[in-house]
Amino acid sequence: MKTYMCFDIGGTAVKYGVADEKGKLLRKGEIPNSIMQKGVDGLLEDLTAVTGENKNKFDLQGVAVSTAGVVDPDRGLILCAPKYFPGYPGTPLKEKLTDRCGLPCAVENDVNAAALGEYWLGAGRGAKSLFCITVGTGIGGCAMLDGNVIHGAAFFGGEAGLQRVMPEYTWEEMASVSALIRNVAKAKGIPETELDGRKIFAMAQAGDEAASAAIAKQMEDLAAGIANICYILNPERIIIGGGITAQKKYLYPLLDEAMRKRLFPLVYENMTLCFAELTNDAGLVGALYNFLREHK
Repeated sequence: MKTYMCFDIGGTAVKYGVADEKGKLLRKGEIPNSIMQKGVDGLLEDLTAVTGENKNKFDLQGVAVSTAGVVDPDRGLILCAPKYFPGYPGTPLKEKLTDRCGLPCAVENDVNAAALGEYWLGAGRGAKSLFCITVGTGIGGCAMLDGNVIHGAAFFGGEAGLQRVMPEYTWEEMASVSALIRNVAKAKGIPETELDGRKIFAMAQAGDEAASAAIAKQMEDLAAGIANICYILNPERIIIGGGITAQKKYLYPLLDEAMRKRLFPLVYENMTLCFAELTNDAGLVGALYNFLREHK
């Protein structure tokens, strides 16, 4: 059986898995992202070590990578990266891992990979056009048409979190989980460090008015950005991913109603709002799908 090493490189952790060619994860694990402590070489050493360990147990055919940052997937080159990835921009990740692991490699941006995973085996199956949005510390996005990611001329396609829904704020500054935490902390007069997304949803479900109001505002702000996307791209499907997928039952009615208010009926009626199905595995599965298409 052909198997593949898959990585999903996030800010604090690197998720990994070994998958078969149908996308079934046979093994999963996680290691800390060491780039802040050990630099890019340290991160590469960790990825190589995990690959080597699994090479002894599986017939690995390649290395599939999903990573934070703006990626040129053809070259597997990191073009831009968050500030907590020092030295990462300019890294030829595909070339480095191919050399170190002795296996072919493919690299894609993490949100693009999540969208590819959902398109292949999740909430995006069968969609001709879709836009995938991940809501977390910030907001990431990916547009797909006919199964292909729209990367854009500078590989910034889909970076919808940077759009300005108000003159002074980007969308992610208004509608991310970070914004939700900030708004609840301000309303309660407590430090932001005392809160996280899970606590806020627990507070809301227990009847806390400030938490409930902040979540409702977040959904209105999220809908404002999604409406812009719908009017520009008119996708068949909108997929919401990230940590908030755990709160689907609570959030779906709020977000759906906010979308209904903002869209022309014809647009709303021809758009399906979904929450991601693959959750934390979307990046790993999508990285594999990207690899299989590149090396078919």
